[in-house]
Amino acid sequence: MKIWVDADACPVVIKEIIFRAAERQQIETTLVANQALRVPPSRFIKALQVQQGFDVADNEIVRRAAVGDLVITSDIPLAAEVIEKGARALSPRGELFTADNIRGRLNMRDFLETMRSSGVQTGGPAALSQSDRHAFASHFDRLLAQAKRQS
Repeated sequence: MKIWVDADACPVVIKEIIFRAAERQQIETTLVANQALRVPPSRFIKALQVQQGFDVADNEIVRRAAVGDLVITSDIPLAAEVIEKGARALSPRGELFTADNIRGRLNMRDFLETMRSSGVQTGGPAALSQSDRHAFASHFDRLLAQAKRQS
């Protein structure tokens, strides 16, 4: 299993959780972004900078993700694509995207996007809370433990 992080919008506190786990579990972890990123010195953690452009980082993650990999992203379409490839997807807020719930999430995303494009103010996501961090860490640890048992 490898971990892929959609790093452009991933909160720093979530990256730090990922870094600690990657070191502890010795799991290859790659942060993908279209800007330069700083990552701690580690043989398990690396940053991959892609070209600027719409969905370039997402497309690179989809291209590289494999069955059993874990993708950290809040991007619903990216989550849908990697799930289709057999990878798992977890949001920085701790929501596990699955084949069972991703279609509903895509529909809601599209609905809100339609509302915004017609001028309705839908607001943005709430700030990352302590309970969001806890939910992420809990789901993340569970997924890593499952992967370790399966290997």
